[in-house]
This record gives sequence, structure tokens and C-alpha cells, in this order.
Amino acid sequence: MEVIDLFKQLINAKSETPDDGDILDFVEQYLSDFTAIRIDKEGVKNLFIYKKFGEGDHLCFAGHVDVVPAGEGWQTDPYQAVEKDGFIYGRGAQDMKSGVSGFLQAVKDTKSFSGMLSLLLTSDEEGPAKYGTVIVLEYLKEQGMLPDAAIVAEPTCEEHFGDAIKVGRRGSINGIIEKHGVQGHAAYPEKSTNPIHKVVQVLPHMAGINLDEGDEFFSPSQFVITDIRAGMEVTNVTPGKLKMMFNVRNSTATNKDDVEHFVHRYFQEMNYTLQLDQSAKPFMTNVNTKVVKHLDEAIQSVTGITPKHSTAGGTSDARFIAEYGIDVIEFGVKNDTIHAPNERTTKEEIIGLYEVFSTLISKY
Repeated sequence: MEVIDLFKQLINAKSETPDDGDILDFVEQYLSDFTAIRIDKEGVKNLFIYKKFGEGDHLCFAGHVDVVPAGEGWQTDPYQAVEKDGFIYGRGAQDMKSGVSGFLQAVKDTKSFSGMLSLLLTSDEEGPAKYGTVIVLEYLKEQGMLPDAAIVAEPTCEEHFGDAIKVGRRGSINGIIEKHGVQGHAAYPEKSTNPIHKVVQVLPHMAGINLDEGDEFFSPSQFVITDIRAGMEVTNVTPGKLKMMFNVRNSTATNKDDVEHFVHRYFQEMNYTLQLDQSAKPFMTNVNTKVVKHLDEAIQSVTGITPKHSTAGGTSDARFIAEYGIDVIEFGVKNDTIHAPNERTTKEEIIGLYEVFSTLISKY
């Protein structure tokens, strides 16, 4: 099977999270000379499949086969790969069935390798990500089978295929502040304590403020307010409570305690409560490691482009892999239509991704 045919077959498999659309069964059959381990839990399907070629490093390709729901506004059937105007349309075209098909076909076509090749696939990345990559890594650690390096084939490129590798990711800290006041009649403000009037005084010092200066790889950690609500949508009652939600995409220079101290600096004179949750920790892979250098060279060989090293964007399962000290990076097609109606990519990018991964494997 050619990589384009493989890609279309994956698109045609409806796999809205946490459903895998029977893709993992197909992969197990497709790589029939590999050893497969199924680790399923709570309706989530996971596959770790590997083959030892030699005594060298263990290189893992990781990704997810689940997709977000299609939603409205499609010009084509989101679960049928349709070629149109130079693109192939379908849910998951960029995120990330292009990536899975690229490394799956590259590994399938590999005749020799210096060490061990493996694939880690899950159907729980677009959902809670609780029973996916996390539990597979736990199993691999118990078995002494953790990889030395991993490539997650998430869509990373921005303007042109080959222009960006993710060598790290920012973390994500979510917060909820509740400012307590005293509800009252709008005509008698002196008899109540309006939390809105208190909070608006500190907002200019918090909204959009950078908590650090960033560095060569990370943009500054910014305090981003995502929601503010209070009151009962009436004009004659002042509220007794205000709730403000925020998010900080943090670099390695800012942690959860720093965010807590920042909030307290401006709310310390108020009656407030704060809930903080770190859903992802920032990580950074050394750009001088073997996997980064070889991927750089493979991209340059195939595309003629020297990729930049980036940490921009949201979170991915790479954050779980990094926690085990594994050199993990991400590379895939362009990401300009991910999660959107009419998600699409090109044949050239899919073939290019296959060629990059094949070149990497041959030189690793």
C-alpha cells in the first residue's frame, strides 16, 4: 500500500474520541511482523507495537488515532477522504492521521535499523487523555521498555511543510478566582459590597501581563483572563460574588507557585478564594540531542528547508513522554485547519512526511 492510500483509509475510519474506528486492529495486522501489546482501559484503546532490528537505540513514533467531532460547516463528508482543489479533505487530515500514516508507512517499509523501532498509538488524546499515552508509558517503564527518543507526529508546520519542529511545549495552568462581596440593592450601594467594583481596579495590572520574559525557545508566560461573571443579569441588584477564570501558558521560568503569588499580590486585600490546576508542565528537549539533529537533517534533505525549533502552540501527549526523561520532539504537516470545518492537507505534505521519516530511520 502507498502512503496516500493508507492515509485515505485512516480518514475513512470514523474515530471520534475515544473511538479508534478499528484503526489499531488494522495497524496490528499491517505490521504483522512486529510484536503487538494492547493496553486498553475504560473504553480507551492503546497499542504499543515494536520490532528489534539491532542493539542500538530505541526510537518510538507516537500519535493518536482519535479525532475531535466534525461539527458543522463541511463542504464534504468529514469521514470520507475527498480530493478537491489540490487538497485531501477529512477530519483528522492534519490532526493527526497524516502523521500516523507517514510514520506507519515509513516503519512498514523499513528493512534494517540500528536498534528498536516502535509505535505508540492511542484513542485518547483529543479527550481527557487519562487512559491513553499515560498508562502505556507506565507499562513500558514497568517492563523496562521505555524508548530513548520519541517523535510525535502532530502537525507542527506553519507556513510551509518542513518549517518547524516542536522541541518543547509550554505548560498550562488554569485558575478560578472567586471574589466574595455582599449582595444588595443597586440604589443603596453603601449597604453592600460590590465585588465587580473591587476587581475592576486590579484588572489593568493583571490582564495580559507577562509573568516572565521568555527566552530563546519560550514566549513569555502571560496571564490571560478567559471568563468573568457575576450577578443575575438584572439592573437593580449588585452581586454577592464574582468569578474570574484565567489561563497561563507557562514557560519553564514560571510555575504554579509563581502564579499563586501573582494573584495574591493584587487580591490580598480582598476576600477571595483561588483554585489552581496545572494540566500540563512545560518541557524542553536539548536541541543538540541525536533525534533533533537527525530530524533536522532529514527535513533539510527532503524539503531543502532548515526548520526552526519552536515551543509554540497548545499541549500534546509529548508532555507525558518528556516526564520520563525521553528525548521527545514533534513534527508533522501544516496546522492551519486543525479542529476546523473542512480540515485538509495535501498529497505533497503526506508524501513529504513519509520521506522525512524514512530518511530519518535510514540515517539514525
